[in-house]
Amino acid sequence: MAKIQFGKWLGGGLGWALGGPLGGILGFALGSAIDAASGTVNDNVRADYTSGTTSHVGDFTASLLVLSAAVMKSDGRVMQSELDYVKKFLAKNFGETHAQQQLQLLKNILAQDIPLHDVCNQIKHFMPHSERLQIVHYLFGISKADNHVHEAELQTIHTIANYLNVSAADFDSLKAMYFRDTYSDYKILEIEASATDEEVKKAYRKMAIKFHPDKVAVLGDEVQKAANEKFQKVQQAYENIRKQRGFS
Repeated sequence: MAKIQFGKWLGGGLGWALGGPLGGILGFALGSAIDAASGTVNDNVRADYTSGTTSHVGDFTASLLVLSAAVMKSDGRVMQSELDYVKKFLAKNFGETHAQQQLQLLKNILAQDIPLHDVCNQIKHFMPHSERLQIVHYLFGISKADNHVHEAELQTIHTIANYLNVSAADFDSLKAMYFRDTYSDYKILEIEASATDEEVKKAYRKMAIKFHPDKVAVLGDEVQKAANEKFQKVQQAYENIRKQRGFS
């Protein structure tokens, strides 16, 4: 029974994520989870997990779990609010039962050392830019889950973004969606407050295309819904500036 349940944990199998440094981390986590559930795991069962059918959703979620663990560990403690945030996201995607199983896998990942540079290089090589942006957006959500943002967490997210080849402008845009200041709306649109009205409109159109939920449609309805929240932040930033300046 445990074999069947955990075999579904990432929505139908894994592809590239089971090779390289991600494969090592996930292999340990999966093995520990199966051991805890069934007591023993033979080589044939392990092979089922490391040679499954390719699932892009699985690869995305595997990457998300490993990078989430890196952020959660960075301040030297893992908060229950952070675990709850991850569980809520997983429950939306896979239901409560599978979310519980995946949370156990996350806890097993948290027990490991994570070679962040190598993991991010692997993700960058296989994952489209739009999906990497979505991961960084999600990681900012984890950092604010307990309403107290530790500087070490922000630094880890910044390091991850650099390794994933996310530009400084995109990083600042995503950060501004969670950390508000006087210029947040402009940062979200990746422009200066001195931009002309026409430049604001142009920036909005550009960001609307870049952050459109259809960019991650392949990952399923719930991930697309999460992307829509990011897209709405772009729309709201534009509306705030438009109303403040009074242009139509």
